[in-house]
Amino acid sequence: MKTYIALLRGINVSGHKIIKMETLRKVLEELHFTNISTYIQSGNILFQSDIEDTGKLEHQIAGIITKHFGFDVPVTIVTPDDLKKIVKENPYANQKFEDPAQPYVSFLSEIPQPDKLALLKAVDFKGDNFVNIDRALYINYVNFAGNSKLSNAIIESKLKLRSTARNWKTVLKLIELADAI
Repeated sequence: MKTYIALLRGINVSGHKIIKMETLRKVLEELHFTNISTYIQSGNILFQSDIEDTGKLEHQIAGIITKHFGFDVPVTIVTPDDLKKIVKENPYANQKFEDPAQPYVSFLSEIPQPDKLALLKAVDFKGDNFVNIDRALYINYVNFAGNSKLSNAIIESKLKLRSTARNWKTVLKLIELADAI
């Protein structure tokens, strides 16, 4: 069995797409996953499966959420090794942040095309900046992430990819939880 982390985009935000984690864990049992756990309400699911095709896992999880909750939720699957690689390659590792949630990582559905990445880089984000490495966009918010124009919506619009972001504390906690399975 391999350990995976499913990152759900846009649930339990501002009263939209509400999913109780306890209910979600029970629903996911239908997919024959084992050691299912969740971390906070923003849609981080840790589980084990014999299935090695992450695209298939994303499709299955999205499908069962639609079936049981009645709305579409984009799902991105990562492994503990993916997260460890993200930590190792952090371009902001030597930067001191006052906020331990920094930097944020936007998990992309695939590696962005250079021309699309150039479109995103051309936008003035008022000091907020990012570095792209493979399928990760490391984001440094100068102020508060919620006040930034550098949002999932603009990332997806410019890159023409699916994206979901997590703060640094969450990335580190997911590694810790995955290692404990």
